[in-house]
Amino acid sequence: MPRKGENIYKRKDGRWEGRYIKSRSSNGKANYGYVYAKTYREVKSKLVNQISFASNSTTANQKVPTVCFECIAMEWFQTIHPQIKESSSNKYWNLLNSYVLPAFGLKPLCDITHDFIEEQCNLFLTEGGLKGNGLSAKTVSDILSLIRNIMQFAAKKGNIISCDAQSIQIKRQIPEMRVLSRAEQEKLCQYLYSDLDACNIGILVCLFTGLRVGEICALRWEDISFSDHTIHVHQTLQRIQNRANSKQKTKIVITAPKSACSIRTIPVPNDLIVILASYKTSSKGYILTNCEQTPLEPRTMQNHFKRALQKSGIAPANYHSLRHTFATRCIELGFDVKSLSEILGHASVNITMNRYVHPTMELKQENMQRLSALLAVK
Repeated sequence: MPRKGENIYKRKDGRWEGRYIKSRSSNGKANYGYVYAKTYREVKSKLVNQISFASNSTTANQKVPTVCFECIAMEWFQTIHPQIKESSSNKYWNLLNSYVLPAFGLKPLCDITHDFIEEQCNLFLTEGGLKGNGLSAKTVSDILSLIRNIMQFAAKKGNIISCDAQSIQIKRQIPEMRVLSRAEQEKLCQYLYSDLDACNIGILVCLFTGLRVGEICALRWEDISFSDHTIHVHQTLQRIQNRANSKQKTKIVITAPKSACSIRTIPVPNDLIVILASYKTSSKGYILTNCEQTPLEPRTMQNHFKRALQKSGIAPANYHSLRHTFATRCIELGFDVKSLSEILGHASVNITMNRYVHPTMELKQENMQRLSALLAVK
């Protein structure tokens, strides 16, 4: 279906018509060209080719080049594709095709102004998405980041751009992350200890080491040193979109973690090492399945965690709250932030403090009670 701003229309005779800027006069006035086809997809393809051809044929005395956004966006994607993870490539591809190209694709780079980008971002926030209810601020921020990268790439290639989108910002409200209270953590541990199956052990490992769900699913027995009481984290598992196979829409991939800092060796509490040793039935394979070839998927762990909370009588929380709970307990127990940051696999202590440390009411009360000595009347 045609999108607003594409200059593609269905004629009364049933054909599709596409209009593009073929050239510009000395005073900047546009001279239009037209392409026709039986279907929308055909005319859009022709339109992109014609715009690219017109861009390459632009004469030196023309003031405004007519390179279209879609041409430079595809060139940017092909350039960065070999350098990024497949999951990131899928994310960029989906954002491009679902939101960016329908709104920006056929516009010449020189016509993409600050006001136009800001207007489109506001439309994404209010009318975007399949249901037209608007996209989240996080998604629109990701779209804006993509546009910035493409515009910067265009400028480096020698194209004239009107705006690099750096001055445009999307206001985001970061939701408060759920952290289990000490009482809730005790209740959860009691439930997990009552039935130490694979998933429950996996939850315990995350609760007392701060591992992400993808990291625990990719963890193998070979990564655990029972003599040194350490876990070596160097892989993560996730299910991603499979663009290469139309029959299998998704697939499991095991890759290096999202950053070099996430490759780390974590000391493990003695009691947790004992639990892992008692559960171990093979020298190799994934710890959650005791199997060499078959891992447990993150979705399975997430669903099991929800059921564990329900059975423990604990209010709902997502799996990542285990990581936040671990970080909060560590701060309460007096961990130095640098050590905690390295255990969590963060690039800086600022990330640890701003995102993962959530002082509980109990800790605030304890700290405030230290002021009582100053109130004492002598």
